[in-house]
Amino acid sequence: MVIAVIGAAAIAATVAMPAEAQDEAALRAFFEGKRIGLKIDMPGTSDGVDVRADSGRPLDYQHYGDRLKSYGAAIRAGESATVTYLKVKKDLIELHLDGGGFGTFGDDSSTSVNMPHVDKSSREKDLEKKIKDEDDSGRRRRMERERDDLRDDRERENRRIDAERAVAEERKKERIAELRLRGGSRFNLRYDSAVPRGIRPDEVMAALAEYVDFSTAGAPAFSDVRQDPSAADLRPAGGGFPRKGMTRAEAERELGRAVESSERRDGSFTVVTVVFLRT
Repeated sequence: MVIAVIGAAAIAATVAMPAEAQDEAALRAFFEGKRIGLKIDMPGTSDGVDVRADSGRPLDYQHYGDRLKSYGAAIRAGESATVTYLKVKKDLIELHLDGGGFGTFGDDSSTSVNMPHVDKSSREKDLEKKIKDEDDSGRRRRMERERDDLRDDRERENRRIDAERAVAEERKKERIAELRLRGGSRFNLRYDSAVPRGIRPDEVMAALAEYVDFSTAGAPAFSDVRQDPSAADLRPAGGGFPRKGMTRAEAERELGRAVESSERRDGSFTVVTVVFLRT
């Protein structure tokens, strides 16, 4: 539909797709596969680094320091990492780097080793019962000596198992520590109530700009990202028109950045209408 708007034409594209899915698809298309630079050390855990986008103090440095102390740094400040996954949840955007951090599904983060003690044998239990019922002192002493020998053997074996378990658990701790340093990390961009509808990549970059250098991903510097789009920025790149089945990400790649966005409910769907300018 073409509408005259202050000497320009406006094209409205309506997409019947859940808004959250549209936002995630657009963000994934932009971020995944890009290499970014880190300005801070990233802990070697899937707990990652929590950044509160709506707070005047986005990063709790004490909590951040505790995670570094507990898990070590998987990615050091000054190093680069690949965005391997992005997930949008109700009040959270997860930005996974080099795998997302050790402790994700399938990672064995337990340092314990299952090596059970030897239980009493049936002979030892039988002797304990017979000793109680035996009236002859000589036979009772012989049975007590046999029981004591069996108990000593069992306890000696259990001490050996304890020592072997301690060595095995120490080796497992070292192996897990090594895996943590190779498992990547993540940012958890948290919002007070919900992730803003229609959130754009530049808004995510702005929220993380203190901790991430996105220029290595070919993105504009933060000062440029925050500027209002110029007419040239809004001009369609490919000169095409909206088509059925087009996602918002595809529309913005072809038509330029949307200048207006609105939404309405249609049953279980949120219908989002975005407006693009053409000069």
